[in-house]
Amino acid sequence: MNKVVDISVVVPLLNEEKNLPELLERLNIVLGSISSSYEIILVNDGSSDGSLAIIEKEANRNGHLKYISLSRNFGHQIAIFAGLEKTCGKLVVLIDGDLQDPPETIRDLHTKIIEGYNVVYARRASRKGEGVMKKATAKLFYRILNRITYVHIPVDVGDFRIMDRKVVNEVLKMKEPNKFLRGQIAWLGLKESYLEFERDKRKGGSTHFSYRKMFHFAIDGITGFSTFPLKFASILGIFVSLFAFLFIIYILIDKLVLHHTISGWSSIMVTILFLGGVQLLSIGIIGEYMSRINDSVRSRQLYVIEKTNIEESEPDN
Repeated sequence: MNKVVDISVVVPLLNEEKNLPELLERLNIVLGSISSSYEIILVNDGSSDGSLAIIEKEANRNGHLKYISLSRNFGHQIAIFAGLEKTCGKLVVLIDGDLQDPPETIRDLHTKIIEGYNVVYARRASRKGEGVMKKATAKLFYRILNRITYVHIPVDVGDFRIMDRKVVNEVLKMKEPNKFLRGQIAWLGLKESYLEFERDKRKGGSTHFSYRKMFHFAIDGITGFSTFPLKFASILGIFVSLFAFLFIIYILIDKLVLHHTISGWSSIMVTILFLGGVQLLSIGIIGEYMSRINDSVRSRQLYVIEKTNIEESEPDN
């Protein structure tokens, strides 16, 4: 059996060799000041640089350090979930490996959660080193998401947070392949609080969260916690059908009653393209939901572990 510890920290990593030494040093100092009973679980999500070599070297000389190396890049949220499945901590912290989330904030999160909360998330008071467009799109996305979902998902919050064992165990029961952990944790409805912090600039390397990945992440969040797009497609279909019906009546009256010659190739083409566009949009929305149903029906494992120093056993929680 893996030994239960006071606190576990899960760190997903993708090509972070420039940040790893400082990250581990700061994490060990912070966690050591909280408790001597802790573990750091690094999840190597298909890095192509020297991250794994650094991880293995550090793990050989640091008994607190555990790691999982996935066979390929399965994605940020899956990497976090893989780490969560291996945790043995009474409390679990999620933090990225780019040093934008200061490890020292973990002390304050720990102080807050022992007041009696199930989860305390770190809310970004500022986001240094990020462009105006990225800040604006992130801010807009979370506010729109809260308007169209049935779950209140905290705004200006990433995955950086601390949770108790109850939250972790409940999240691990959610086996859907398209992970959106921020929404899943909020969906639980357990006692939560937040702590504001100043987010730092990335220390080394470049961001791996491109606009394409941000878009797919947003789609996962919306389709996982809202049926609004489906309702929107239905309402739009009804509106366009009504418009088309009224337009048909107008054409018939104009032709049969007023005896006007119907001409206008341009207007016909505009109408056809408009109706076709609405149909394709609706089919696309339905297709997104169906693709997620298809992923769930396959029941494939969420990830494949290539290397690890964690024994295959169930934590005694």
